[in-house]
Order: sequence, then structure tokens, then C-alpha cells
Amino acid sequence: MAARKRRTAVQPESQGLTAAESAAVPETPEVAALEKAVSEAEGSVLARYRDPWGGAPLVLAALPVSAVEPTPFQRDLSDTHVKKLEDVIRRVGTFLDPIVAVPAKEGFWTPNGHHRLSALKRLGARTVTALVSPDPALAYRILALNTEKAHNLKERALEVVRMARGLAEADPTRPESDYALELEDPSLVTLGFAYEGRPRFAGSAYGPALKASDAFEDAPLADVLPVREARATRLLEIDDRVAEIVKDLKARGFESPYLKNFVVARIRPFIPRGKQPPGPDALLDRMQEKASAFDTGKIKTDQIAKTGGASTSGDVG
Repeated sequence: MAARKRRTAVQPESQGLTAAESAAVPETPEVAALEKAVSEAEGSVLARYRDPWGGAPLVLAALPVSAVEPTPFQRDLSDTHVKKLEDVIRRVGTFLDPIVAVPAKEGFWTPNGHHRLSALKRLGARTVTALVSPDPALAYRILALNTEKAHNLKERALEVVRMARGLAEADPTRPESDYALELEDPSLVTLGFAYEGRPRFAGSAYGPALKASDAFEDAPLADVLPVREARATRLLEIDDRVAEIVKDLKARGFESPYLKNFVVARIRPFIPRGKQPPGPDALLDRMQEKASAFDTGKIKTDQIAKTGGASTSGDVG
């Protein structure tokens, strides 16, 4: 096997342009043509600058939403995602995430901003802010630049619980329900505490039931956080018991990568469609009770096979 090349060490703040160099954009035919395209689309140039990393000229512009279309080869629009963006923009009252745009035969294409543009159109917005590049080929390279993945459950939960602590410190009297936009989902706070206590915690196995049972509290966030931390402690105790059950099942000859999900699905209470799920404390009570009484001797191979690895079987709601 060939030895991997070691990356050359880079000195901090040694690459790319300085701030002053980024602001210095020379008058070139390329920049003039780009600004003319913005003007012809009845847009306005807000600023011009050079990309701090590569030095390419860019324009920050306000463009009519009607002048911008997504590239025709993008992934299909997610209606759920667009609705979520609509709701966030409406509630926050500000649009802070410019789209990327490049000149097209008519107007502009956005290779990175389909959902944001669609949300603005549904909201009836006249204008969208855009980072406009004069290089049409960027429309085909943008996927290579999209290397950031969406937050997984652990990342989101840890971020939310840290945010909740900061918010509680800033204003100890403000109710948790006032922070619904910032915290997104109350069960994430509980899961965040659990992940802090156990970094390898399998939160996805418990998340759906917690989410269905939980709601933001009208009590001060500073008072609610200890309650959620106590729930996380109980959740880890249940997880300890689940680990014991999985170990016993393996000792009995059961081998499946989904044993843990199977066990958690068995201890979650089944709630018929249309019925109100129990609150989070009642949910944990019932899960703890069922975990304590779990009899591995009654489990059969076909029961595990039927789960198909699904982690949502028997979910609340």
C-alpha cells in the first residue's frame, strides 16, 4: 500500500487575501459585464468584492425574485423544507442567507438556493439578495463546494442544550415556550443532556417517542432545564437496562445489528392513531416499567426479523 502524503503544515492566517485586498476590486470588463447584467435584470448592486480565498470578483446584489431560476439539474424541491423556511423567515422577520447566482441566457440561475428562493416566492417577496459570480461554470461546480452535511441528531441536541443554557443565563425569568424558534424541539434539550452524559448514547432510538410526548413549557427556562436534565438521567437509566436486555438476547443466540432498536420499540407504549400520547414523565415511567419486566425468554427470532431494522416500530403517536 502506498504511503499517504502528509499535508504540509500551514501557518495560521497565511492564505488568501487580506480584508483590504478583498475590498479592492479592479475595473475589468468581466466585472462591468456582471454589474450590467444585474442592472438589466432590474436589480441593484449592493457591493463588489473579491473572494477572500481565491480572489475571484463577486457582486452582492439585490435581484428581483422573478429574475432568478434554479438550475434545471438540481434535486427535486422538498415541500416540507420550503414550508419550514417560509415559517422561519416569517417569524424571524429577516432573510439573512443570500443565494448564489450566476448569469444565464435570461436573468440568473441559482445552483445553491432553490429552497430559499422558493420560500421567498411563496411569501410574496419582491427581492432576493444574491452572491453573484461572473463564472457560469460555477453552476456545475457548486455541488463540489457543498461538503457540509446537515446536523445529525447528536450535533443538533448538543447545540440546542448549550444554547438553552446560554438563554437561561441571559434571562432566567423568560419562559421556555418563548424560545420555540431558537430551540426547535423541546425533546432536543433532554437528548442534549443525555448526550453530554453519554457521548455514544443512541438517541435516535428514543427520539421519536420523546418528540411526540414533549412540548415547550410556559415556566421559566432556568427552572425547566433541571427538569429536563433529570429526565435525561432517567433516560440513561432506561438505556442501561436496554443494554442488559440486548446482552442477554445475544447470549441466547440472537444476532442482529437492530437488537437495541427492537428492544426500545418493545418498551415504548403503543398509542393508537388519534389518541393523545402520554407526557414525557409518564412516557419514561411506562418505558422504565416495561424495561424492568422485559422477559428475553419470550422473544422469538421471527419477532426480531419482522422489525426489519426499523427504529420506529411501536413509536408513540
